[in-house]
Amino acid sequence: MSDRVRIGVAGLGYWGPNLARIFNALEGSELVWCCDPDASARAHTASVVPGARMSERIEDLLEDPTLDAIALATPVPTHASLAQRVLEAGKHCFVEKPLAQSSADAQRAVEAAESSGRTLMVGHLLEYHPAVRRLKDVVASGELGEIHYIYGNRLNLGKVRADENALWSLGAHDISVLLYLVDEEPAELAARGECYVRPGVEDVVFCFLRFPSGISAHLHLSWLDPHKERRFTVVGAQRMATFDDMVAEGKLTIYDKGVDEDTRSYGEYITRSGDIHSPRIANAEPLRLECEHFVECLQNGTRPLSDGRSGLRVVRVLEGLQQELERSRRA
Repeated sequence: MSDRVRIGVAGLGYWGPNLARIFNALEGSELVWCCDPDASARAHTASVVPGARMSERIEDLLEDPTLDAIALATPVPTHASLAQRVLEAGKHCFVEKPLAQSSADAQRAVEAAESSGRTLMVGHLLEYHPAVRRLKDVVASGELGEIHYIYGNRLNLGKVRADENALWSLGAHDISVLLYLVDEEPAELAARGECYVRPGVEDVVFCFLRFPSGISAHLHLSWLDPHKERRFTVVGAQRMATFDDMVAEGKLTIYDKGVDEDTRSYGEYITRSGDIHSPRIANAEPLRLECEHFVECLQNGTRPLSDGRSGLRVVRVLEGLQQELERSRRA
């Protein structure tokens, strides 16, 4: 591989042009190809990255021996099969989340990466968010004390989808953050949802997860809500912390709050409410940090934070929660 990683982007709908823009601007990468069967999508992207070659066929990218890697922002049902094709063609692969719609398909993509000796990275964007990275450090340092529970709200009015429910559309973000913070897979899952707009497609989903360490978590996912929220709260024995991605400043807040035993009496507890502070968080675009990480991993031969096995774990949890949703429908 040359000093600059030669990359192609396949899928130029909503998210693909953002990937093309970033890879085109990074010092360590060279955007060579962009691909989409839609001529209008190609024309729009060509106006953003005029130096890249455009094609309607992904085969042009797969067959280019000078191309080092392909980033996939294609429709979700194509993620696993296209990732497998990219890896089997001898190219590194970045694929948007989720890696697959089933753990079996995700496993095949992971095995393709391992057998080809190529890198597979999944675009779990929030794992590269500076505030989430700082929250991970705070949790790992023990500053919050023993973690009791975590909950997340990802809510908005729209975008209503027909091809996937709120769990798969919204949940991949928050499940990836949960697994990143807790660093283990859940031992217990439960999910309930309701289909208000389209029959058979849950607009709102409530998830419960319990981890082997004893940490529990709750996720509220909805595109049918008056509030726009993207918030995570971690409750520890000593302190509590909130990541709020909707605020311009103070995205991470740490609360010196808790419940302590009253030393003046036996078996009594009192609440404690101390200082509240927001650590300084770098003002860096998470997508740029994510793309930089992918390029650096290829240049240095290191494993990505959100590698294929990380993506597989997220899919396993999504799949388990989907099974619980279906079970609750039959109950």
